Amino acid sequence: MSPAVDDRTLPAAGLFADVVGQADAIAQLRGAARQPVHAYLLVGMPGLGQRALARGFAAALLCPRGGCGECEVCRRALAGVHPDLVEVERSGALVSVDDARRVVRVAQRRPLEGQRQVIVVSDIHSARLAAPVLLKTLEEPAGQTVFVLLADSVPAELATVASRCVRIELRPVSPTELQTWFEGTGMPAELARELAEAAGGSVDRARLLAQDAGFVQRRELWRSVPTRLDGTGAAAAALAAELLASAEEAVEPLRARHRVEMEELGSDAEQRGERTVPRRKEIEERQHRE
Repeated sequence: MSPAVDDRTLPAAGLFADVVGQADAIAQLRGAARQPVHAYLLVGMPGLGQRALARGFAAALLCPRGGCGECEVCRRALAGVHPDLVEVERSGALVSVDDARRVVRVAQRRPLEGQRQVIVVSDIHSARLAAPVLLKTLEEPAGQTVFVLLADSVPAELATVASRCVRIELRPVSPTELQTWFEGTGMPAELARELAEAAGGSVDRARLLAQDAGFVQRRELWRSVPTRLDGTGAAAAALAAELLASAEEAVEPLRARHRVEMEELGSDAEQRGERTVPRRKEIEERQHRE
């Protein structure tokens, strides 16, 4: 078991530096890392920093110093490339029985480097058909495995699975918190307020909007719709074409973020002497879904 770490000794820009808000969840995860049980369930709408929370928790569980945030183990866990951190993404529209069986297989192996391994399973709310397979593993967990399940919600079919986990609720980030975060990056207050309101409580959306140079113009385009519709098909067609082009431009910040992610993972793999990015196909599929 990793030694306990006093929360006050953890650097502010440490394990959860990429998480905005979620102070209660972070406190719960830091406390849980001292004496972890076999399974945790993070529940909340998409875009609240679930992946960063899971990786920060994994770093605390894998780090020989209990989550220093500075060592090689922490660095690799936070980057998602530590061999004892396995992130399972669904292979199709839902978490399938085959996906769940893969979780079972990984859970049965021994850790490759440390004393335990962490398995993160995304979109568990879509695992209705796979729930019985997951339940058996959660009821008879391997002693060296900690599960971190991520779900938008907990449908009735997954109530039993949820009951086997420590449940941690994530809440939408308030516009005030997001505005404060934006202003902390040097953004003008008025723009920060507008972006915070447009984010709808999602940190991921807020980050994309912050990189979207066309946000203001696109917002004004949508606001102009009622005044530009004059009852003619030509006006409607022209406006529709503008809106579609605008929507395509809105996706570019996400594509740019994906390119940076792959470049960073590729650089990290090269430094470790690996020929390719580990789990590259899964990462590309996840990016496509995003």
